[in-house]
Amino acid sequence: MTSSAQDYPVLWPVPTRWADNDHYGHVNNVTYYSYFDTAVNAWLMHATGTDIRDLPAIGVVARTSCDFHGSLSFPDQLRVGLRISRLGRSSITYDLAIFRETGQDLELAATGGFVHVYVDNETRRSIEIPAVIREAAAALVVEPKTV
Repeated sequence: MTSSAQDYPVLWPVPTRWADNDHYGHVNNVTYYSYFDTAVNAWLMHATGTDIRDLPAIGVVARTSCDFHGSLSFPDQLRVGLRISRLGRSSITYDLAIFRETGQDLELAATGGFVHVYVDNETRRSIEIPAVIREAAAALVVEPKTV
């Protein structure tokens, strides 16, 4: 994964909270996953103009990962970079990055991945990504870079 803020079509704002700090005075590792989840779902609601909880299909997290590059602490202001590396029939693979605002710059704190698999609200069986989500997600699909 790349680590430049310019590589992400969306940089979603997420503030740290007092409760995010652990005993050692920095944001606890599990909280980074919360930032990913918050940014993805908030962006989806904003981009689709709908409350995604009311759709007949819901996105459940099938996989998530995080690599840590720097420490965060309250009251840091964050930007979560979002892009999509795969838009499938029933799943979306997000590439994510957490950046800490440092004046005019963004400092990389973490990179990660997040897979939403869409399932029927009632049966919990795999279903096609709802059209309103697919349309919004298509704008974040990036082509893999060749080395």
